[in-house]
Amino acid sequence: MSLAALTLSSPLTVSTTTKQKPRPPHYPRPKITCSSLTTQSAKQHLLNLISDQERGLKTQNDTNKRDSITKAIDAMAVLGRNTVTTGDSLSATWRLLWTTEKEQLFIIEKAYLFGTQAGDVLQVIDVDNKTLNNVITFPPDGVFFVRSSIEIASSQRVNFKFTSAVLRGKNWEFPLPPFGQGWFETVYLDDEIRVVKDIRDDYLVVERAPYNWKE
Repeated sequence: MSLAALTLSSPLTVSTTTKQKPRPPHYPRPKITCSSLTTQSAKQHLLNLISDQERGLKTQNDTNKRDSITKAIDAMAVLGRNTVTTGDSLSATWRLLWTTEKEQLFIIEKAYLFGTQAGDVLQVIDVDNKTLNNVITFPPDGVFFVRSSIEIASSQRVNFKFTSAVLRGKNWEFPLPPFGQGWFETVYLDDEIRVVKDIRDDYLVVERAPYNWKE
């Protein structure tokens, strides 16, 4: 048989073995979700905007700044849209960071006319006992507070009714009559801050105080 007539019935195969390098050990990475990153950045953006506003005093005459802050609050409201903010976590002593409420800002700004200055401004909420105290302190001994009863209206709305008010000094107390009712919505709530809109289209940003206020 000629060489040309030879055929190969199967292809020639060559078996080779390559020694693989050992893989480095695998350590699971912390789970970071887009939603948590979005919430944290939106929250920090809001806190940055209000950080130099003296609880809202400087915002009163700065329309552009107010618009920026309210837009940041609206963004937080979107993130908190489907959450329940009227449960047990609402009960706390909340300390004012920023507001548009004219009455509170007036007292904070004009306290010097009475020979004092405003200290912490607080909301003290007790969901179980259905109470709310709005408090403005005047260190070392003065305080003005308004007592209210509350009712949970929805997953984010609370109705309130003022029941009494007291202006108190070191050795004296002057009662004032109750003067109104309304509602507020906590549009965002976490372990550190709470963001609120109310019946008068006012805004409030508060933080959990490091203490519990008592009458």
